[in-house]
Amino acid sequence: MAEWGKGDPRWIVEDRPDGKKKKLLSFIRFIYFYFFSAINPNNWHWTEKNATQWSKDKLKELLVGLKIENDEYACEIKELSKCSGEATANNRKAKLVFIYEWQIHGKWEGTYRTGDNRTKYEGEFEIPNLSDENDIHEITITFTIEKSKGDKLKEYMRKSGESIVRDKLGEYIRLLKEEYSQGLILPTKTSSNTTKIQSNSSINTSKSITSLPTNTNSTPVIEYRDLKIHDTFKCTKNDLFKAFCDSDRVKMFTQNSVTRYDCKKGGFFSIFSDNITGRFLDIVPYERVDMLWRFKSWPSDHYSRVSLIFQDDTDQTKLLIQQTGVPAQFYENTMVCLSIFDKIR
Repeated sequence: MAEWGKGDPRWIVEDRPDGKKKKLLSFIRFIYFYFFSAINPNNWHWTEKNATQWSKDKLKELLVGLKIENDEYACEIKELSKCSGEATANNRKAKLVFIYEWQIHGKWEGTYRTGDNRTKYEGEFEIPNLSDENDIHEITITFTIEKSKGDKLKEYMRKSGESIVRDKLGEYIRLLKEEYSQGLILPTKTSSNTTKIQSNSSINTSKSITSLPTNTNSTPVIEYRDLKIHDTFKCTKNDLFKAFCDSDRVKMFTQNSVTRYDCKKGGFFSIFSDNITGRFLDIVPYERVDMLWRFKSWPSDHYSRVSLIFQDDTDQTKLLIQQTGVPAQFYENTMVCLSIFDKIR
């Protein structure tokens, strides 16, 4: 890894008005992630779901209003004054990985049920290390109270409230995994789980798909859909174009998983252990790349058509990606990947 400030300048595009830098390498990795995770054979490629807002809402739901009481004391968590952190659910090589890290501050109040003192004592609590790196029993939960006369309430919360709060945190972790496991592990060739794709007006069943002919055997009728995405980036059109046509750069962001990459009109490509194959139909330098593209598990001999269109846009470059002939059963998974654009920014 290069030292800070000594990285390859080809990959640093330029400063943005907000003070951040956009890296061309990150963008190129997104494009390949976009195409490859659209199909995600045997759940091999990394996919991710953002669970941050869901987590904030769920933690509030589980903790606020939580009552800890017995015959002597009555305590209740009143609010979460701070809930900072993030959570994501990830799938890599058919393994689910949940990453979360939270710092929580809140307020609680308690009263004595025995004796003449009916004063409501206010206190605070803190959970500084709710994280996937810590087991549930390693999470720190502390309680404080404003007045010394409420020390018995604080001690009660420490002895009894801590375990109850810990159980709620464990429930959050369980619900996070249940909620965000859905859709991350996709059916594979050997899976018995099949899903029927519902047709709608955006599905084109009569589109003629260009393909590499190998045989003339009849094939079942398959529904296809088209998609289009675009974004703008602070780099020159030439730099962005070269990132797709320079075989050395392609090897870099595919981690050298390139069997063949003959980037010229009529040239073939085969990458990622021959799971992605196709042929370049046309290349207009610094303007456009058209290709036939297929994944190994797609219907036999079927290729989608992909166009990468590079456009000048004032001091930035707009990239338009058009893909036609995507088998309908893979369309939704492809569209989910569009959220990755926010992370590139």
